[in-house]
Amino acid sequence: MGPFLATLGYFVIAIVIVLIGLAIFEFLTRQYKDWDEVKNGNQAIAMSISGKIIGICIVLSFAIYHSFTVWDTLIWGAYGMVLQMIAYLLFELFTRKFSVETKLKENNTAVGIISMGVSIGLAFVIGASIT
Repeated sequence: MGPFLATLGYFVIAIVIVLIGLAIFEFLTRQYKDWDEVKNGNQAIAMSISGKIIGICIVLSFAIYHSFTVWDTLIWGAYGMVLQMIAYLLFELFTRKFSVETKLKENNTAVGIISMGVSIGLAFVIGASIT
């Protein structure tokens, strides 16, 4: 029964960390509310959110794989989520020709795809660094 309970525990942890991460990302975006934009059909923001969810889950999967306890998973998962947020802010900072947030609000799917790629790509780097 132990492995089933552990799986359930990790599943619950993942859901909680993803929800917290999405709430914090929502707070970081000042020009729009993520779920209002998704409801209105903004595909660029939907791709960006998808990248964040996948990215956080990739980091969590590495954390689960390399952790010895649930607490290790929580710590590494939270740390990875913070690094994902820093990556998003750096993406905005280093994109000097335009504002990522503005382009996402304008439903620029090219920017949404790149935003998703940044989140997923860096999640593999962050995850691989968890030892």
